[in-house]
Amino acid sequence: MKTLFTLAAIASALLLTSPAHAQDAAAWPNKPVRIIVPFAAGGSTDIVARKVAQRMGQLTSQPFIVENKPGAGGTLGAAYARAQPADGYSLFLGTVSTQSVAPFLYKTLPYDPLKDFRGLAMIASVPNVVVVNKALKTQDLKELVAAAKNKPGGLTYGSSGLGSSNHLATEALRASLAIPVTHVPYRGSGPALTDTMAGHVDFMLDVAMTSLPYIQRGDLNAVAVTSKQRLQVLPDVPTVAEQGFPEFEALGWFGLFAPAQTSNELAEKIAQLVHQVVLEKEMTAYFEAQGATASGVTLKGFDDIVAADRIHWGKVAQLAQIQPE
Repeated sequence: MKTLFTLAAIASALLLTSPAHAQDAAAWPNKPVRIIVPFAAGGSTDIVARKVAQRMGQLTSQPFIVENKPGAGGTLGAAYARAQPADGYSLFLGTVSTQSVAPFLYKTLPYDPLKDFRGLAMIASVPNVVVVNKALKTQDLKELVAAAKNKPGGLTYGSSGLGSSNHLATEALRASLAIPVTHVPYRGSGPALTDTMAGHVDFMLDVAMTSLPYIQRGDLNAVAVTSKQRLQVLPDVPTVAEQGFPEFEALGWFGLFAPAQTSNELAEKIAQLVHQVVLEKEMTAYFEAQGATASGVTLKGFDDIVAADRIHWGKVAQLAQIQPE
């Protein structure tokens, strides 16, 4: 009898809470929404967040406010985001770094990428560009290898931080090229790019979105792209694969997440909005001009991509012989 009573109580609770979830979803958003970005302002993740937030705000007549929480390769921001209420008003702009790569670079994480978040929608995917300080005078990977072997102690490279996707991608490239390098982590791609141009580090792998203007102005030399195909916006820059490493590929992505306890009704409503925004003609054209590809994959489809990427980057970490720190 006690078991039956307990089951009946649970069933009653579910019946009471389900309409509340539906009401919450129907009213969303009726106040400002935060999008937590785990990297510094000015980097690619911040740029994507602000572009999408602006359009979401226009469509809903509510402000979507970007809140930067940089540090530790994005893991500080991710841990902060997971602790927020699951009410749809604190969302997380996650990346391949925070959701798929970090488990292979840190012995302990203050969050579980798969259990603490639910994927809402993938916004866009983008390859990296190998950009080099002009003083190094390298035009391709062959010359980069020669420069690394000729410089005492090897080359230095910047990244968005320990645990970021460009950190792991650069380590994979190092393993492929068999060159000596020293990692210099930053709190985002913006400051890392600035120091690469200034010559404080020799090179870095950066997503095309943020490195493109500097390449086009001649502030940095682009020696390779990490996708299997060349970018339309950088047609003269060969891929890593073309330069003798046919298996090499490193793609990043950006996506919107919510705390795992977010209701299905609310998750579906937010996912539909992001899907609409990302696949608008103007938005897809914007991403294409930045060297990225709009996605719009939502919910379980997005969760499946995150899980599959975690397997992929685990293999990359093993290949590069990276030990978690």
